[in-house]
Order: sequence, then C-alpha cells, then structure tokens
Amino acid sequence: MNDIIYLAWNYLKYNWIKTVVLIASISLILFLPLGLQLIVDQGSEMLTKRAESTPLLIGAKGSAVDLTLSALYFKQPVLDPVPFSELQNVHKTGLALAIPLNLRYNVRGYRIVGTSLEYFEFRSMKIGEGRLFSILGECVLGAKIAENLGVGSNDFVLSSPAGAFDVAGSYPLKMKVVGILEPMGTIEDEGVFVDIKTSWVISGLAHGHMDMTTAEAESGILKQEGDKVVANASVLSYNEITEENIESFHFHGNIEDYPLDAIIALPNDRKSGILLRGRYEEQGGNAQILVPLNVINDLLGTVASVKNFILAGSIVVGFATLFTAILVFVLSIRLRQREIMTIRKIGGTGRRIKAILATEIIIVLTMSILIAFILTIIVNRVGMDIVGRWLS
Repeated sequence: MNDIIYLAWNYLKYNWIKTVVLIASISLILFLPLGLQLIVDQGSEMLTKRAESTPLLIGAKGSAVDLTLSALYFKQPVLDPVPFSELQNVHKTGLALAIPLNLRYNVRGYRIVGTSLEYFEFRSMKIGEGRLFSILGECVLGAKIAENLGVGSNDFVLSSPAGAFDVAGSYPLKMKVVGILEPMGTIEDEGVFVDIKTSWVISGLAHGHMDMTTAEAESGILKQEGDKVVANASVLSYNEITEENIESFHFHGNIEDYPLDAIIALPNDRKSGILLRGRYEEQGGNAQILVPLNVINDLLGTVASVKNFILAGSIVVGFATLFTAILVFVLSIRLRQREIMTIRKIGGTGRRIKAILATEIIIVLTMSILIAFILTIIVNRVGMDIVGRWLS
C-alpha cells in the first residue's frame, strides 16, 4: 500500500502545476456555497439583532433602507435631515423617548455621532476609561477607533468636513477626548460620540470668537449699531472649546430648525408605539416613521433571492468543474499509456495500476476538501468583521 501512495504522490508532485490547478478549482467550488451561506447567515443575524433592539426610527421621507442603515450603522446619510422640532414633537406626545442622531461629519474616516446621553444607556455602552461628555467640545471614542488612532483620555481629535466640497459649511473642531468606551463588538466601537449641540457647532450653526468689546477686536469691526456688531473676516473664530472661551460660543437662528439625520424613538409600550406610528401616517409631512426590523427583513429577503441565484450558478459551475476534472484525469490516463505499460512490464497488475490512479484522485479530493474546510473556518471566524466593514 505504501508503494501505491508513494507512486501516486510523486506523480502529483512532478506534475505540480496540474495538481495545484485541480486542487484550487475543486476547493473553491466546495468552499463558495458554504462560505456564502456563512456570511449571509452571520450578516442576517447581525442585522436582525441590531434592528430588533431599535423599536422605531424617524427621519426624512425617502429610502427606508438608507435611513435604517444610516441610523443603525452610522453610514453617511443620503437623505435630507429633519428639524429638531420633530424630536420635540415626539417628546410632547408622551408616547416615547426620542434620541437624536446627527451623522454628517467624521474624524479621519470614523463617523461622528451627535446624540444625547440616553443613547449610551439605550445601547448598554460602558465607559472603560474616563467619563461621558458633559460640555460642548467633548467627545467619547469607541474602543476600536481609540486603538487605531492611538488616542486616550485627555487627548484631542479634529473633525473633518462632510465632503470634499464642504469647505465653508462645516466647522473643523478640535475636540477633547474625555472617555473611551469598553469594547462592544458592534459599530459603536468605531464611533466618535459627541453631544448633539457639539455636532451643530461642527456644522457651523454655532461658533465662538474673540470678545468684540476688547481693544484687540476693534480693528475687525465693520459696523456697530447698539448691541449689534458686524465684524469682518479678520476676527478670530475659535476651533477649540475651552473653559476660557466656552461662554463666547452661541447659536444662530431657531433651534427648532436645526438638523437631525435620524431620531430613535423608544415607545413606552407596544400600544404607545402603535399610536405614534398612527400619528405619523395620519399627519403626512416630510418625515417618516418606520420599524427597522421590518425594513431589515425586506432587505434580507432580497439578499436571500440574490444568494439563491449565486448558489444556483455555483452548482452549475461546480458540475462544469467536476466534468473538467474528470476529463483531465481521463486524458491524463491516455497520455500515460507508456508509463502504464512500463508498470505492467515490471510486474504491476491491472488492479495495482487502478489503485495508483484512484489514489491520485483521492489525494487531490482530500486536499481540496481540507482547504475548503480551512477556508470555511476562517470565514466563520471573520465573517462578522467582513459584514461589519461592509456596513460601516
């Protein structure tokens, strides 16, 4: 038996190019359906679990999927914002607790999440180092972003513009890191959490500048009528909020008109949730309310349909690969007639020759199955990370 394995192995090793191609082809055909199924299952579990924990979402009318993924996974918002008055209206109903989300800006590619302290309790987020934000200009970092950026408590991070052409609308703000979250294994690990008012400062709806009553600011005054002062561009605006200048920061316009990208609504009970949804359906307007779980289930239904098409295609390709492998082995046997005759001449029986050829096939299939199994284990371990990266 050892001599059969020895001859089969050395033949495969000598013709290593053909062997590698066969093993790679068969491995991929075995792995693709399993790997795809694993990623879809893990992604479905992650999406469903996150959606189940979020009762209701409120945002601008448009794509329900865009609103859901933006609010649940901090993706760049594509819908128009809703006014802050929408959140106030939810509070006035007494039917639910409303948590604001402002997601327009980022820190070196990591999403800035303008929200309230209720969000931390809602997502069961715990501080691993430092404390939660308490004043303008403070932020709390997720565990992953803190590690990747090498930032800790009492360090600083700088906000980035919302887009390449947003050079005047947003306000690059140097924010003090006052806390680092414990690792959660969720998208919160990659978030920069600030108070909703801090996000409005970044958007340019509030700013602070030097005291216009001082001698240093006199050269920057264009016009003064009573308490109203018009200044030119030479007046220094602060890009960091400190204890010394925080009093100079002020908001412009009506706060009810300030933007929110989404509102998480936590109804008091099931009846309150139904009543709140009914109010939005009756009043119409530019805002919509949706159940994230329903949106995700519809999305997963589409994904499942696409997956089935891919699996069907994989099966067809699998059969084609199988027939090709059989053809390769058959042609190989025909090309090896002189080798087979030599084995016969030195005393090899027909049964022994068949055993050598069968062993070659078994070795190829065994190695293919082993590689497919290893790839499946790898995907099983990193599948959640793959889905998480895609969502974020």
